[in-house]
Amino acid sequence: MKDFPLAEDVIKRLKRKKMTLATAESITGGGLGAAITSVPGSSLVFLGGLITYSDPSKTKFLDIAKRILTKHTAVSEEVAIAMAQSARKQFGSDYAIATTGVAGPGMAYGQKAGTVWVAIDSKKGAVTLSLALSGTREDIRHATIQSALAAFARILIP
Repeated sequence: MKDFPLAEDVIKRLKRKKMTLATAESITGGGLGAAITSVPGSSLVFLGGLITYSDPSKTKFLDIAKRILTKHTAVSEEVAIAMAQSARKQFGSDYAIATTGVAGPGMAYGQKAGTVWVAIDSKKGAVTLSLALSGTREDIRHATIQSALAAFARILIP
């Protein structure tokens, strides 16, 4: 995908390492998976993804405990980590990337637009990224995907 050149880099690195990836998306609504699968050959390393845009879908499809959502809200580090861990477990992948946040306009979950959490989980544990983005709804979603891919590319070095 022209908008996400890092996706190609991530796929090349995963292939070289013979490792796999899954996603769990909220704020990006499938955009991260679309960026990844736009790369020819991604099917060798990308096992799949879940779009869990609502709290009930996070509970039903990712087994995120209601108490975690109630205590921390969907826009939190805790929920991002739980999403990534669940996706990695469900798909049996080496890595999973989760995205959650508020694209806007306005506020949600007591958080302003541009508040984003990205979590990347592996057998070594989870790494998180907190973002405070600005711009339009699409700007925020695009920047979230770009940031998630950039963080993951750094994890895959060398």
